[in-house]
Amino acid sequence: MSEYLRFEKISMEFPGVKALEDISFGVNKGEIVAFLGENGAGKSTLLKILNGDYHQTSGEIFIDDKEVEFNSPNEAIKAGISVIYQERQLAPYLSVAENIFMGNPPVKGGFIDFKDLNKKAKVIIDEFDLPIEPDEQVRNISVAYQQMVEIMKAYNRKSRIICFDEPTASLTDSEIKILFKIIKKLKDEGKVVIYVSHRINEIFELTDRVVVLKDGKLMDIKNTGETNAKELIKLMVGRDLGDVFDSLSRNEKIGPTVLELKGVNTKYLEDINFQIHAGEVVGLAGLVGAGRTEIARVIFGIDPIKSGSMVLDGKPYVPKSPRQAMNRGVALCPEDRKMEGLALIRSVRENTSLAILGSLCKAGFVDSKREFSFTKKAIKNFNIKTPHMEQEVINLSGGNQQKVILARWMSMNPKLIILDEPTKGIDVGAKSEIYDMICEVAKQGVAVIMISSELPEIIGISDRILVLKDGRIKANILRKEATEQNILSFAMIDDHKSAEEGV
Repeated sequence: MSEYLRFEKISMEFPGVKALEDISFGVNKGEIVAFLGENGAGKSTLLKILNGDYHQTSGEIFIDDKEVEFNSPNEAIKAGISVIYQERQLAPYLSVAENIFMGNPPVKGGFIDFKDLNKKAKVIIDEFDLPIEPDEQVRNISVAYQQMVEIMKAYNRKSRIICFDEPTASLTDSEIKILFKIIKKLKDEGKVVIYVSHRINEIFELTDRVVVLKDGKLMDIKNTGETNAKELIKLMVGRDLGDVFDSLSRNEKIGPTVLELKGVNTKYLEDINFQIHAGEVVGLAGLVGAGRTEIARVIFGIDPIKSGSMVLDGKPYVPKSPRQAMNRGVALCPEDRKMEGLALIRSVRENTSLAILGSLCKAGFVDSKREFSFTKKAIKNFNIKTPHMEQEVINLSGGNQQKVILARWMSMNPKLIILDEPTKGIDVGAKSEIYDMICEVAKQGVAVIMISSELPEIIGISDRILVLKDGRIKANILRKEATEQNILSFAMIDDHKSAEEGV
């Protein structure tokens, strides 16, 4: 096999940041190569250079022994390159079929042939074994299916080089199996496949080689079958993490009840009963659609209650909006931090101080000195890696974006903080930092609700775990009694008796 795609001494510099330094390696036809590294290691930068979003400061890219240079993603697409980013790039008001064939729809008489369009799209949808229709508007399908539409769009282009950037972050296990089947098919067809993921088990299941990056430098290239998770993690973070959960400094002083839900019913939830105490970390586990995020939305005043009640600090709690929830000391770090948690084109300073701007004002105007001092302290306390506080948040890594959100909410001294998938799309090194921060938050007496789809994480960080299925709490399990098997049994099997009593 020849190296069909080759990077030669690629370097990329931004103001104050050297994102890549002398990166050289090649990828063969019919090979799946993983890019592995912490957030900010340079993986996405390298993909954006290949895709024509960025132009390297120095170095060359060769495809089939010919030097190439792209000034836009459209030029890269025409050259047979497709990059599927974690952030979806879809037209929400167009149909699934229109998105799949965007840029190359079947035409008849100078107009789009919608009958043929839907027919051809249906063939691809069936190949992916998805329960969606070609004429459905993309905005009306789930986030997971939107991600699959993005992948089908690249698949339809019949690109020679296909890159996947965290493609499974929004997918269920069954959808991941379908995706892996498609990727292996691409490999068999002789495509070049680049796969970026923080999920080590996926890399071992799917890839042939692993390119490890750290701080913009190439650390090593390993044959997947000749390495192990411990070696790869040490290469990417520069140290041996060991068992990250065993080393956590947990809060041992659980305080009085902060929040209690009594018989809460909503459009999506049924008879929800539980308490959470000061300094306690309660995990919400369950399959996609089980009701975890719906509990967060109710507590944060987004979704209304049909019946039942909530009590916060011994007083009735009926938030009609997130602002009312915030005024009572409740904070929410949403699952989709880029769409719902951050103002991406605003600075670290503006995003961090957002929750307490009122307290930073003087005579109706923001006191710049106080805001500067507050942000400087937050950057230090939460170890936010940024060249300066005026850096736009969109340019930070996923882990540092999450730290900005945590710093913002902790600035308002909350009684309760809800973390919905707080480590989604974050590398193992940054995850370790987030876990430490969660434990530190609990030590300050804050009640923490944590939602996660990763069972080792939910078991490792929570004091106890509530398992949800079909909008109901099916079990209340202490950490010392929790296993992946017993959580999944409650989450998936119908004949378990509900364990709501005494939650």
